[in-house]
Amino acid sequence: MGGCSAPNCSNSTSIGKQLFRFPKDPVRKKKWVVNCRRDFEPTPHSRLCQDHFEQSQFEEIARSPAGGKKLKPNAIPTLFSTGEPPYPAVTTSYILLPLKPEPVEKELKFGDHGYARRNPLPGMEEEDADRTAENQRLCTQCQLLKKQLEQEMQHTARLQKEAEEMKKRLYRLDRIEKGLQNFLYEDQIRALSLTKRSRRAVWSPETILKARNIRCAVGTKGYEYLRELGYPLPSYRTLCNRLETKIMVTTDMSCEELAELGLGLMAPCHSPTAGVGDNDEEELIGVLS
Repeated sequence: MGGCSAPNCSNSTSIGKQLFRFPKDPVRKKKWVVNCRRDFEPTPHSRLCQDHFEQSQFEEIARSPAGGKKLKPNAIPTLFSTGEPPYPAVTTSYILLPLKPEPVEKELKFGDHGYARRNPLPGMEEEDADRTAENQRLCTQCQLLKKQLEQEMQHTARLQKEAEEMKKRLYRLDRIEKGLQNFLYEDQIRALSLTKRSRRAVWSPETILKARNIRCAVGTKGYEYLRELGYPLPSYRTLCNRLETKIMVTTDMSCEELAELGLGLMAPCHSPTAGVGDNDEEELIGVLS
């Protein structure tokens, strides 16, 4: 069996010493050689014994397959009894440090050598100043555009919210209109959107007939009461003008009594209640045949 490769050391495994081969990493192997105080090129069979390593260079718990101590991955031998090495000995564990970055040109100091000074070319300073001003102007413009974009986004969000509210309102109005169509004609529904005093409604023949039946059913006072409540019905004057009387008769009978006869007769417009609730602004169109 081979022995220790360190100078003045004859330890071997035959006397119970544990040997360690030189590392394959060239940098670590060079540090081992420098600390050995021996100028040689280690071979695959070169070894160093355990006496040349401090206790801190061994793993605390890990053991080798043979049951001996195991070196740390970055262990460095430092215990040797020879003279000073040709190079400074390495006394700490090997740690691979990053390379120092190369200094940039602006950090270099050339002293007083005029040929090495960085003198700007004529016009370069003005170009740099113009470029800096242009960059500042672009940054300011970008900030303004960003602010305008945020305002537009807020305005868009507000419009979207208003559009949703309008959709809900239109849906409710559509439901209401469908409900009114169950018992009102279209001209009556249009009359509801007009103000009471400025009403200028256009009544269809169906509405005129419907109004006549209502007036005959509820009487003059009931008919005018419905109109006061806002029910869309033509005035009594419009009703008289739209209904053409086939036979003109003079009678003291009331409208209710005439309706009971079933002759389609109505009291004349000059009756005492004819002017109640009339609206001269209503449009008079057509005559029922």
